[in-house]
Amino acid sequence: MQAQHISFVQIKRRSQTFHGAAIAFILITENLIMPQTATTVTPCVKPVEELTVVEISFYDHEIFAASKLIARIGYDHSDFITQRWVVIINDVEVFRHDTFKRCHSYITWHYNRGTLPVQEQEAPAATTGNEIMVQIAQECEKYNFDLLDDGIYQHDKKLGQVGCTQGRWWVIRASSEHQQKVPCDSALDAVWSLSMVKLTCCEDLLDQPFETLTVEEWPRLVEYQPEPESRELVAA
Repeated sequence: MQAQHISFVQIKRRSQTFHGAAIAFILITENLIMPQTATTVTPCVKPVEELTVVEISFYDHEIFAASKLIARIGYDHSDFITQRWVVIINDVEVFRHDTFKRCHSYITWHYNRGTLPVQEQEAPAATTGNEIMVQIAQECEKYNFDLLDDGIYQHDKKLGQVGCTQGRWWVIRASSEHQQKVPCDSALDAVWSLSMVKLTCCEDLLDQPFETLTVEEWPRLVEYQPEPESRELVAA
């Protein structure tokens, strides 16, 4: 009875070994028949955008993304304050630390993740009428022009008008036929364009070749009427 028991155990162990070998063979065969496909996983990483720091003063800085203001970093001069550097957005404190670098890192980290509060863009300050007149007067002074109520003059001869409407500068030459406003970049450019007007009398235009006359000089010449000279008849 004991021998038969031993043989049964040995047979059982052999069958387990055979079963394991069969499973291994199947796995190897599957690996050879079915090719393994490599899968590439691309992490979704948003590129970090470089921010520009504009130093207004040592204690005041503006942070820009491209040309857009996104935050400010200021300095708290109050007494008994340990974290003096402050991140300000829309005039509200959103973060503070003891170093400027940590405040800048805070802005960069949240901006690139889209969690930074949106800074409202400030509208440009409107230019008042007095400020416009001051700029025009300063430019006229450079050329010794006279700025009167109805325009800009030189030697009692009107050159034209300069103005600014809704932030856009313009100039009208007195010799312009249709009196149209010509756009300019600034008061400097507008007054400079009037300085290029040649104050030539009509008698001088008569002496010039016709092909050299400008579009602005032709109407002056056409409208010109010489003043009659009084002559005394002397009896011979």
